[in-house]
Amino acid sequence: MNGGRTDGAGGSSPRRGQPADPGGQPTDPVRVWRGLADTCVLLDGFHALKHALRFGARIPVALTSDKAAVLALAQDLAPDVSDALDALLAETDDATLRALVPRLHPTAVAALALRPERAANLRALEHIPRAAPVVVLDDPRNLGNAGAVIRLAAGFGATGVVTTGTLDPWHPTVVRGGAGLHFATAVERVDVGELPKGPLFALDAEGEDIRGVEIPDDAVLAFGSERSGLSAELRARTDHLVSLPMRPQVSSYNLATSVAMALFHWSSGTPPKDRA
Repeated sequence: MNGGRTDGAGGSSPRRGQPADPGGQPTDPVRVWRGLADTCVLLDGFHALKHALRFGARIPVALTSDKAAVLALAQDLAPDVSDALDALLAETDDATLRALVPRLHPTAVAALALRPERAANLRALEHIPRAAPVVVLDDPRNLGNAGAVIRLAAGFGATGVVTTGTLDPWHPTVVRGGAGLHFATAVERVDVGELPKGPLFALDAEGEDIRGVEIPDDAVLAFGSERSGLSAELRARTDHLVSLPMRPQVSSYNLATSVAMALFHWSSGTPPKDRA
């Protein structure tokens, strides 16, 4: 994807941002997109693409309707990925781009990435010892909440985020909410009986106040669904029930807020150099 510009004389090589076929000839990036759209992860917007590049995602095609504006944005906000974006981005017209994505991001950027191999993610989740907890969302229902959890888990350096139930943690809406940070941590869906090893701490209003509990690095932190809380199956596997401090008569916290509070409690007992 990093070929030189067409010189207009003699043979030509692919333009910058334009993929080449095995024979070395330029390939229409829109055609590449259409061929891969059903099997790849949609990266929706500049920030999702930026994060995916930073964390090693394999991105076969990236499109924009205003490459100059995107590169200017990168110079301001993410100069570390400017060269990669310049080489990767192909420009198309706005109407074509809007026809390829369900809802075009205001930054007018969209890309397709290869989903990480499930086996590799499961190995990362199972590896012991761990330097940071695994977050479990037990039968979550809200796609946006799941994306927000993945984003903050990546920020805290959590080992991964796993979901139980029917929600696909790689759904495009979840990836959008996660701002491309699925590639910064291990994200998979598993059954309750397949949860990663480690002491299971489940958040529940009836549990012990988390402020008096030490959360170890190899913990598995489980959070119930927004509607019904912890499932009976997960509750039966729990080693420790813990609760978040909450004012009387307040019903609950948002799921992502609960995860953030629990991860902050874990991180407050871990020197920053140990979480690098």
